[in-house]
This record gives sequence, structure tokens and C-alpha cells, in this order.
Amino acid sequence: MMKLVFITFSALLLSSCSQIFDKHIEYASVKPEAFPLLHAVGMAPISLQPGGSDSQKILLAMRASKLEAYRELAEQVYGQRIDSSNSIRSMVAANDQFGTSVQGVIRGARVVKTYALDDAYITELELDFEQVYHLYQNVYPRQTIKSIHYY
Repeated sequence: MMKLVFITFSALLLSSCSQIFDKHIEYASVKPEAFPLLHAVGMAPISLQPGGSDSQKILLAMRASKLEAYRELAEQVYGQRIDSSNSIRSMVAANDQFGTSVQGVIRGARVVKTYALDDAYITELELDFEQVYHLYQNVYPRQTIKSIHYY
């Protein structure tokens, strides 16, 4: 019985020794060497928009062109997912399906220009990655370990 108490006490003492030591980690910020500037253009036809008046159609085309420009920026930043399937019967293509999608969050984009040209409404956006870097540094700082000090 005494031997069991001694072994248990020794195990607790040895395992608690590792908790006595503490460490202090110093971090340093990591800043990229270059920041790209991305451009995107979105276009939407005015006459094909649903609406009772020309002003409603213009407003809907403005919104659609802006969303199209944001989609193009998301494709540049995150890439595009491509789904495809096809089947062949008797060595002839019987069914061919193709689909694309993009998903992401764009922060810090700026509308450079928005205008109507003929029957299309056009929106030009730009995304400065230096501004995006500063936005994300406030929320998710990118750091590397500078040094570790053990006590």
C-alpha cells in the first residue's frame, strides 16, 4: 500500500515539473513584398432588365453590372470551380453538362467608374491588396515567431 502511494506521489511530482517551466513567445509581423492591384469590369444590358420604366431598368442594370464586376474580382482572388460531366453511348456524346461557380468574400474593393454605353451599363472596380492587407491585419494579424524565451 505504501509502495502504491509512493509511486502515485512520484508520478504526480514528475508530471507537475513540466508545468513549472513557462515560455514567452515574441512575434514579428510579416508583410508581403508586393501588393497586386486587380481590376474587374461588369456589364449588364439595360433593355433586357425587368421593370415598368426606363429608370427602373437602368437601376437594375446598375446593380447587375456591379454584381458582375464583384463576381469577376472573386474569380481573380479565389479562382473558379468547374463541374463537368459527360456520357457516351455507342461512341457518340449523349449527355454533356458543364457548370461553373465562384465563392468568396471581397473586402476593400473600390468603384472606379460606372457609366452607360449604348444599351449596356458598365461598372469598373479595383481591388488594392495593400488595403486588403491592412484590413485583415486588424482582424487576423499575420505573424511569425521572432523568438522564444523559456523560464
